[in-house]
Amino acid sequence: MKRTNSNISLKAYEDIFTTQEERQETGEHVIMIPVDQIHEFKDHPFKVVDDEDMRKTVDSIREYGVLVPAIVRPDGENQYEMISGHRRRYASILAGKEEMPCIVREMDDDTATILMVDSNLQREHILPSEKAKAYKMKLDAMKRKAGRPPKENVSQVGTQKRSDEVMAEEIGTSRNQIQRFIRLNNFIPELLQMVDDRKISFSPAVELSYLNEKEQKAFYETVDALETPPSLSQAQRLKKHSQEGTCTSELIEEIMEEDKKSPMNRVVFDSKLLAKYFPAHTTSREMEQQILKLLEQWAGK
Repeated sequence: MKRTNSNISLKAYEDIFTTQEERQETGEHVIMIPVDQIHEFKDHPFKVVDDEDMRKTVDSIREYGVLVPAIVRPDGENQYEMISGHRRRYASILAGKEEMPCIVREMDDDTATILMVDSNLQREHILPSEKAKAYKMKLDAMKRKAGRPPKENVSQVGTQKRSDEVMAEEIGTSRNQIQRFIRLNNFIPELLQMVDDRKISFSPAVELSYLNEKEQKAFYETVDALETPPSLSQAQRLKKHSQEGTCTSELIEEIMEEDKKSPMNRVVFDSKLLAKYFPAHTTSREMEQQILKLLEQWAGK
């Protein structure tokens, strides 16, 4: 394989994981690898699509080449598994490139999974289904890596942070929000697609994820026929009936055919207007609670 010059400098998110000095110390280097020798990460949760951003990436690679090397690991069969750089590889193929710059790194499956998820969470647009699968993959890998404490440290059992606590701090969200996204993995594909298409809002979707497969199929058929999204209240009632074993097709249809409250009785804010006042990943419910709290404080003064 042809090697590139040794003075390549990485100034993107890969530098979160290693610096140029660290790569020199460990012997890591950037080499050119044929794109047909690199395959996707197993069960890669992030979709690579032909959107406007991809077309811009293709144009950039066609003119300048791949500026930020991908990260790959040997698969033991004279091939490489992509860890970070799926979009760059696809864009390179569309741009007619036969090879791309990569950092080859030996790592175990769990380390590779965590790095793959972390690098892809840098994307600007991530679908709920992608986030649900990625969060689960990373959390499972973190739990396996944490394992059991050695015998000499048994006294520390219970004092260490939970894997989801550590993950929440790394991502910048809450444990509860991570678990809520992971719940979406319980959906049948048709309903998960409706969440991605924004036909079902996130909060009702979390409640509906507690329905069993048969109930979900009945719910999908009803919603698809009525072409009306479920409210949070409707989803919560369906969850309750599911837990009680009374969630029938007839009941689902009855609940979903209810008239929702008139929009005249509601005050609606565009989430884009509120986004700059709240941390990333804040749910609509959390925004509402904080706004009401501030209004109470203001009214008290």
